[in-house]
Amino acid sequence: MRIGGERQSSNVEDRRGWSGGGGFPVGGKGLSLGGIVIALIASAIFGVDPRVFLGMGGDAPVGHAPVVAGEAPPPPQTDEMAVFVSRVLATTEDTWEQIFAESGKRYQPPKLVLFTGSFPTACGMGQAAAGPFYCPGDAKVYIDLRFYKLMRDRFQAAGDFAQAYVIAHEVGHHVQHLLGITARLDAQRGRVSQAAYNQLSVRLELQADCFAGVWANRTNRTKHFLEPGDVDEAVTAATAIGDDTLQKQAQGHVVPDSFTHGTSAQRVRWLRTGLETGDVNSCNTFSARQL
Repeated sequence: MRIGGERQSSNVEDRRGWSGGGGFPVGGKGLSLGGIVIALIASAIFGVDPRVFLGMGGDAPVGHAPVVAGEAPPPPQTDEMAVFVSRVLATTEDTWEQIFAESGKRYQPPKLVLFTGSFPTACGMGQAAAGPFYCPGDAKVYIDLRFYKLMRDRFQAAGDFAQAYVIAHEVGHHVQHLLGITARLDAQRGRVSQAAYNQLSVRLELQADCFAGVWANRTNRTKHFLEPGDVDEAVTAATAIGDDTLQKQAQGHVVPDSFTHGTSAQRVRWLRTGLETGDVNSCNTFSARQL
């Protein structure tokens, strides 16, 4: 992935070392310490809500935490990984600004917050154990950069394009927020069964995968940043974070009704859809008969 010459985004906040406090709320009956550890490790590596593995469901209540006030400095130029994600974020800004402009809309980029351990957000206390995530309440993407080391060392989901895909997926959630898609899904919470809501969540996640593919396609048209093997890296990462793959690793069997992100095959399929078409309209997972 050729990205070394790209500009860095000014929308990166380095909150590493700031005290977030709090702890991850785990609950339920009959949970062994080993089961909790497996859930937290799996979620830390793959960015999936650990409550999925703990049998708590994705809608367990999370208390709102006070948001840290004050400006945060940009990451130091000596931090290669922080500089990398800053450059990736800048490419998402350029690409989505162009896509929105084509529809007569104005793109408002998200902030990307680097943190370690835990950190208060408008969506509650963010935890590194939950992996990278997007909070629509404050329009920010949060990531503990140690996540990338876990991807590489434990699950062989390595490579710079795989790392960029992680950022692009979360920015995809920001695009959904700007388009009102996230709000429409949230409005269904409590109105439909948990299994039905989980299915809507799957469609939301798969659309974010497709949006990540659109970003890669459109960015490559102008910047020619893709290299041989890059797409394979992203496919490997998408395969690793399928709900079926994660549940098999964590508990030895799958529970389809509890899926919230989609199977490995589905995630790869929608990522490839965005990559091959570069068309946002091809990412309408909510009207797709087959995922």
